[in-house]
This record gives sequence, structure tokens and C-alpha cells, in this order.
Amino acid sequence: MKTFTITTLGCRVNQSESESMAAALQADGWTDAAGHGAADLCIINTCTVTSRGARQSRQAIRRARRENPDAVVIVTGCHATVNAEEIEAMGVADFIVKNREKFTVCEIAGSLCEGSSEAMNRATDVTGVGSDWPAGCFTALRSSTARTRPVLKIQDGCNSYCTYCIVPFARGASVSMPVADVVKTVQAMSEAGRREVVFSGIHLGMYGADLSPRVSLLDLLREVYRQRIIQRVRLSSIEPHELGDDLIRFTSDTGWVCDHFHLPLQSGSDRILNLMNRPYTASFYAKRVYEIRKFLPHAAIGMDILVGFPGEGKREFGETLSLVRDLPVSYLHVFPFSPRRGTRAFKMEPKVPDSEIRERCALLREIGANKRHVFGMANHGRKLSVVVEESRDRATGLLKGMASNYLSVLLDGPDDLKGLLVDAIADGQHDGLRICGRVVGQNAV
Repeated sequence: MKTFTITTLGCRVNQSESESMAAALQADGWTDAAGHGAADLCIINTCTVTSRGARQSRQAIRRARRENPDAVVIVTGCHATVNAEEIEAMGVADFIVKNREKFTVCEIAGSLCEGSSEAMNRATDVTGVGSDWPAGCFTALRSSTARTRPVLKIQDGCNSYCTYCIVPFARGASVSMPVADVVKTVQAMSEAGRREVVFSGIHLGMYGADLSPRVSLLDLLREVYRQRIIQRVRLSSIEPHELGDDLIRFTSDTGWVCDHFHLPLQSGSDRILNLMNRPYTASFYAKRVYEIRKFLPHAAIGMDILVGFPGEGKREFGETLSLVRDLPVSYLHVFPFSPRRGTRAFKMEPKVPDSEIRERCALLREIGANKRHVFGMANHGRKLSVVVEESRDRATGLLKGMASNYLSVLLDGPDDLKGLLVDAIADGQHDGLRICGRVVGQNAV
């Protein structure tokens, strides 16, 4: 019996791709060895968006070899794409598969385990990726291996080239999964009992711009909704300037798209936003937040903030701090600036001292904790629509689920509720985005 493990770092797109690779391997006779000793094949799906992600990727590669000394080790993902020579110099990986080859891993793994030299010459570089990405980059998740709330990658790549971001160099130009394929995949997930699908992408708001005829993310949502093939859809991160009023109103009118929007801010300073090559202002961002609140008063609104970008002085950070404090958002993701070689920001000056970055991050995270608390309090006593996960909460033994508005809900109930979409009243203790509730009904399929 051939066994494998997949270690995934980074974003939801990587998660989706890892699940697709696992499904392809299982269909080819491989067995997931997670928790069952050494494996015959180890795949590390890497991240390089920050120096921390890159470091953790290297650590995962070394750990895979250490714990599986006789395994074939395949390294893929963004760090493998932009830093292939560095990974090769580690002397640990048997094969480095760049992003555009990721969905041939099953074939490569079989060839490697059989000692084929042909597979060893299959690596390609990232030059020119975009519309020539193989169709396999949107391989559907097989329902037998999908999670309770599967992540479906419907878009890949990015054309924006923010000055701090390495992702366009690792992922190439924006490319989209055809509408018919999205519909077919969502249908299969629904037939397998899934109640929610998370649409993800590297630059989700650019969905459909490369298709012919051109379509939009809203066009896709309307089509999937029209066919009534899934109980609800959640969107991953979407840029503020690509979240239009019509999409917000569609979410409000239908109640079908989850009332959860993750809008990257990065900075509350217009000067820093301009240096970052971000195509909006702080006031525009604020208007987006208030527009969401107008139509969806209990929606979860999250933001990314990049702290310590070169040239971010006390004044610029103060502008970010003021904006974040004032806006009615639900949670923050705070990241220290991480210079990535090859990006324009890598050589920008002046640098912000590490000690100053740490202090600023700590201050914002404290504000974020308070935002989560306020959001949880605002939902106390409300009826929430919750997808119940397949596994119980380890600490309490209670069922756990995800509400439409991103609250993690603990529920007392039988295993029969696992995988179902239920109505619950949030009336128990809460800790930020985590709240206790009680089931009051089950939504019809």
C-alpha cells in the first residue's frame, strides 16, 4: 500500500490545491498516512508571501525528511517556484514542482516511486504563466475527501504587482475557472452533502476577466444561485475596490452569500497606499465598510494590515491607527512588513526598525481583540445559520460550526447534526469570534 502525507502552508488557495492533490493520489491508490507513521511520499506545499512563511516552509521540508527518511519528498508551491535553487541546495527534496506543474504531482509521484528518470526532468520555470496554465490547475475537489466546508479555487494568479508582494512572481497572471466548471464542481459537492462552499482565489475580484466572453464574480454568483445547487457560498478575501454595491446588495437580498467580507486594508495612510501601489484611498475603504454595514449590519468584516512598510513614520501609522479604531470591523489580521527579494519594496527606504514594527503590531492586535469582543457581544441573542463541522471541539466535546457571519459556534447536540446547516441562538459565553449557542432548527436542503 502506497502512503502519502501533504503539509500545507499559507493561504486558502494552497489548501484547496492540497486537497485536490490528495484526491488525485487517493484515486490512484494512495492512502493518507497522516498520524499513522512514516509515509512513502511526502509533499510540502510551500508559502513565500512572508519571510516567516518561507522559513516555515524550509522547516517543514527538513522535518518531512527527518520523520520519513525513506520517502520520496516533493516540494511544491510558491516558495518552490521563486526559490527553487535555494530548496535544491538544501539537499532534502527529491523533486521540486513549480506551481504550474502542481497538478501533475500524482503522475510524478508514481514515476519517482518507480525510479523513473523521466520524472526527474519535468520541472518547468514560472516564465509566462497565465492563460497557458494547464486546465488541471482547477482540478475539482473530489467529494469523498472534501471538508465540511470545502474550499474551491476558482481563480489563480494576480496582475496587480503591489510593491511588497511576491505572489505575482510565484503565481503568474490572473486566470479563472470557467463558469460551467464551477457550476459542475459545486453541484458535485452539494450532492456529496456539502452545505457551504468557499470560493477562493489569489485575486478573487478579478474572476472572469480572462474568460471569453468576459464575466464577473457577481455574474458567477448569480448563475450558481439561479441553479439552486448549494445552500450557501462564502467568499474569501476580496479587494475593497472590487467589492461593488451590487455585490453587497446581492448578498443582502438573497441571504445566500455568507455575510462575511475580508477586505485587505494594508495601511490607513494614503501616502503609504500609493507607495504600495494599492488602487484606493483610506476614505474609499471606509465607504466600503459603511456600505456593508448599511445593508448587512451583522456581517463579519475583516481586514489585513501591513505594518512597517518602508517610509511608514509615526504620522502614517497614526493615520492607520485612527482609521482602524473608528471603523466598525470585526477582526484584524496584522502582519509585519517582510521584504521579499524581487519586489520593488525590497530596496525602498527608509526602513522601519524591527522594535518599532513589533510595538505597532502589538497595539493593533490589542485593538483587534477588542473588535472581536464587540462583534461577539453584538451577536448575543441572535439566530445564526451554522454549518456543523464533522469533528467536535477538543476542549469541550461540544459540536462546533461556522456561522454565516464567521462566528465559530459551539453547540450541545448529537452527532446526527454533523455536516448539516442548522439555526442556532447565540446565547452563551463568548470569546471574540467564538460563541456558545443552542440549536433551534434545521434548514431544509
